[in-house]
Amino acid sequence: MPHPARPTVTLRDVAAAAGVSVPTASRVLGGSSRTVAAEYRQRVLAAAAALRYSADTSARAMRRANDAIAVVGDDLTTPSMGMVAAAMERQARDAGAFVTVSSTHGTAARQLETVRLQRALRPRALILTSSRLDANALDGRLLDELLGYEREGGRVVIVGDTDMPFDSISFDNFGSAKELAHHIAELGHRHVTILAGARRRGNVSARTAGFMAGLRDGGVEERHIRISHGAVSRHGGFDAAQRLVAEGLEPPHAVLAANDTIAIGAMSAFRAAGVAVPADVSLTGFDDIELATDVTPRLTTVSLPLAQAGAEAVRLALRARAEKEHLMMRGQVVVRDSTTIRVA
Repeated sequence: MPHPARPTVTLRDVAAAAGVSVPTASRVLGGSSRTVAAEYRQRVLAAAAALRYSADTSARAMRRANDAIAVVGDDLTTPSMGMVAAAMERQARDAGAFVTVSSTHGTAARQLETVRLQRALRPRALILTSSRLDANALDGRLLDELLGYEREGGRVVIVGDTDMPFDSISFDNFGSAKELAHHIAELGHRHVTILAGARRRGNVSARTAGFMAGLRDGGVEERHIRISHGAVSRHGGFDAAQRLVAEGLEPPHAVLAANDTIAIGAMSAFRAAGVAVPADVSLTGFDDIELATDVTPRLTTVSLPLAQAGAEAVRLALRARAEKEHLMMRGQVVVRDSTTIRVA
């Protein structure tokens, strides 16, 4: 004979047994980050155990939806994005929140689609990371969607260059690149190739412009500066370096890559071609990812405060309402083994 079904125990039953309010019982049993006095917490847990209360998982998930920070990024596979996202996750966890991450591949249409989806899920905050986010993208539809989300009580933070009216964190790509290029010129290099990555991509374009300015200031003639465009990837750097070797490397030569991943690909191509770094050519990167110190020779680069940017983005997303903040973070030139002094 089947056993009679056990009556459903509700959150209200637990609250009544513990002698507390329903919201207090909900905070204890729903995993809220809000503090509950130890006495009340113990009473709620004891009542729940005595009544064999089992919280509905989906309901709990809905209650915790407002603890979510939705991160919308261009490309989740890059080492630099990994450093930013890891810092965001740590900062959010310390604040009792959690992070979800979506990829848009850097297209405005995918950014709009993803923001609309996340808006329907009602996260506590949206953090968009991109090399560039323009207010007039898609005739302003992305901006309108983000403004609508903020009117509903959400927070928007942008990591990257933008003219949108939200909290933002950007990097001084131009200034940092200029400083690195000037250092290369001071080492005596008078023939330089810039592995610039993709055309019209915000961050690497700014770095290319900074490289050009620093080289000119350091006395390198513009006619001796080559710019090579390609994929922003290890494979892109490998292919670009192969082409450069085939065209010829005028001494004393240096190669400035728009990021470390491109530089590491170029280093592999130079090694395969019998071109020694830095004996035959100096090589630099940008970002200072972990792999920059693991390759041989260790990579001279610009160290960007990527982890700090990730943590600051979460701080801005979770803070109380205040005036908008626009933070600019500057990189630091880190000289390692892949560059050396040249005598023309």
